[in-house]
Amino acid sequence: MRHPTGPLTAPGRISALTRYWLIGAVLSIVPVLIALAIAGALLLIMGVSPLEYYGYVVQKGLMTPSGLQATLTRMGPLLLIGASLIVAFRAGLWNLGGDGQFLLGGVIAAAVAAPLDHLGAPVWLTWCAALAAGGVVGGIWAILPAILKAWQHINEIITTLMMSFIGISLSNILVKVVFTDPATTVPETRTLPYAHRLPPLFGTHISSGLVIGLVAIIAVHVMMTRTAWGLKLRTVGANPHAALHAGLPVAGLTIAVFALSASLAGLAGAVEVLGIEGNVRADWNPAYSLLVVPLVFLARFNGFGTVAFVFVFSVLSIGSESAARRIGVPNHFTLMTVAILLIVLGLTEKVEQWRRRRVSSGLD
Repeated sequence: MRHPTGPLTAPGRISALTRYWLIGAVLSIVPVLIALAIAGALLLIMGVSPLEYYGYVVQKGLMTPSGLQATLTRMGPLLLIGASLIVAFRAGLWNLGGDGQFLLGGVIAAAVAAPLDHLGAPVWLTWCAALAAGGVVGGIWAILPAILKAWQHINEIITTLMMSFIGISLSNILVKVVFTDPATTVPETRTLPYAHRLPPLFGTHISSGLVIGLVAIIAVHVMMTRTAWGLKLRTVGANPHAALHAGLPVAGLTIAVFALSASLAGLAGAVEVLGIEGNVRADWNPAYSLLVVPLVFLARFNGFGTVAFVFVFSVLSIGSESAARRIGVPNHFTLMTVAILLIVLGLTEKVEQWRRRRVSSGLD
């Protein structure tokens, strides 16, 4: 499209780019503010001051050394899940089986790490073997949905969710029957000693899993935005039929996306176990995958934006755990806030689509 006074000038391009980023920022930040306001209204109904609650959450999750370290530690697995979702979503695929992949990766990582450590294997070998096992198992768990999508065109939302439910149940069976520690009364895997878990950073209690998560999500962002393979994946996501006519191996790329996405989710489970938990207990499921979905959407599938939103969520999560004990607000209130955020995000997207149609009609 030509500028009314001639070709589009450099200032015009800069202005358009600035407007694009401003709209993106508004669409990301406004839903968060609206969700926090709605959650604040619910707090008032519960007889709790929203300012007191949010102030306490920020203080405990961000302003104290122990809270900040806990926040940064929690970010590691969440960033890996964010990277997993970005790969799938940018390729136009829905991997909603992250919770099953996460748990299976965590269980297998625990099953590999503790025996190796007990046998006296070098710590670095234990870490590498456990992380690799978690990632591989997560990837294997997505093979069936990948095949069904690539060659049978079966909706991956249904298949990944079904595989997630099966994976969660299988993880519990493995913990209770196969890998249970006979020395404990509560079903759980053998515990990796604290001294042999992923090392803390710079003499703090921040797990080095944070570094693994940051490296993974930045690598995924660069891959999807700066490489030829990433361009192929985005092309498949934008228009699979056009990609097929262009000669791209759509089926092969689909399977590769599922494998990479699920491997990152499985790696997240391994990082959670090796860096934080030390073992896996029966019926344990933090359900991180579905929690990260709205954060990735808010970031518009941008890796750096996802880091920012994961940080905010981690602050809320850690702070709310303290608030549950101090103020009496249920610990799951943060989950309700995320649910409200997801609803607001969907409504915001609808409004933005309506605005785009109006603009497009005006240009026509």
